[in-house]
Amino acid sequence: MSKQELTPEHLLRIIFDYTAKIANERNLNDVLVHMADMGREMIVADRCTVWLIDEQNHQLYTTVAHGVDEIRIPYGTGFVGSSIVSGEPIIIKDAYEDDRHNAENDRKTGYRTKSIITVPFRNNDGHMIGAYQAINKLTAIGHFTPRDLELLSLAASYAGKSLESVMLHQEIIDTQREIISKMGEVGEIRSQETANHVKRVAEYSYVLAIALGMSAADSELLRTASPMHDIGKVAIPDAVLNKPGKLTPEEYEIIKSHTAIGHRLLRGSKRELLHAASIVAEQHHEKWDGTGYPNGRKGEDIHIYGRITAVADVFDALSTERVYKAAWPLEKIESFFREQSGRHFDPAVVEVFFGQLPKLIAIRDSLLDFEDDSV
Repeated sequence: MSKQELTPEHLLRIIFDYTAKIANERNLNDVLVHMADMGREMIVADRCTVWLIDEQNHQLYTTVAHGVDEIRIPYGTGFVGSSIVSGEPIIIKDAYEDDRHNAENDRKTGYRTKSIITVPFRNNDGHMIGAYQAINKLTAIGHFTPRDLELLSLAASYAGKSLESVMLHQEIIDTQREIISKMGEVGEIRSQETANHVKRVAEYSYVLAIALGMSAADSELLRTASPMHDIGKVAIPDAVLNKPGKLTPEEYEIIKSHTAIGHRLLRGSKRELLHAASIVAEQHHEKWDGTGYPNGRKGEDIHIYGRITAVADVFDALSTERVYKAAWPLEKIESFFREQSGRHFDPAVVEVFFGQLPKLIAIRDSLLDFEDDSV
């Protein structure tokens, strides 16, 4: 059944609603979703895709396309490639009458592409960064019109400029994450751990946080911050950190100081990521019953980030092989966590741990440092 063209009032409401959503959003993927939805609704299309340029790989790609997963195509190919290269929009009434249409995709999906409209968009400097592409007009006319081109060009002009600031913000966040991860790896490698240890702890922490009902943003923040849990080890002398025999009481106190050192290194930052990392660094060795260190915090006085990372860190230590020890069998690990629930670990986190254990094991197996069949 055909749909009606939008009234001016309805069109204005869509524009105001989506421009407000885009202006208040800092997550790149969410902005792209809003862009695709806005374009589809404005011109009454069946599907809308937002394409971006991957200059490094000389490709065009989309992570947001109604009805399909991520797609990558060579730069300059297809309708969208032609539009981006020329810098001009394209309107096609019947895709099958144009050699640029790849009918193979329709055969694979069973979807019939008819009319197409593609509008490239630029950033504030006039640099081409991507394109809108809508497929199949849903009104009785059955194809896109110059009015649709005008409307989608309006959306592209606004969205392209808004997208640039979000992409810059995302680049900053990605850079911070990479730096934090690398710094975390430095601390682990000095203590004869592996780079994958911090990656596994990050992924475990995220899974546990989501399962506990934490927001996606807070869970992602913990995933980014948790690799820094042992950063304070950079200040521990090698003779103590890697001592092959039993530590003296004095040496053990030196080892324990890595929590306070890590906290001091990070606590002065006003950045949300580094503030979260300072909490994790300080509190991941605190215990639910108050017998942990460095401050003997107890129960919910321990930040949830510390409680989650404690479970993630210990699980990884027990379940993976090291040059100096074998991995524990799964039954022994499960018994340990049941025994330590309410003592070492927050019972709520332990409950979630058991519920997510298959997922945690899958993560561990995907990030193993070498073959390990013990669990």
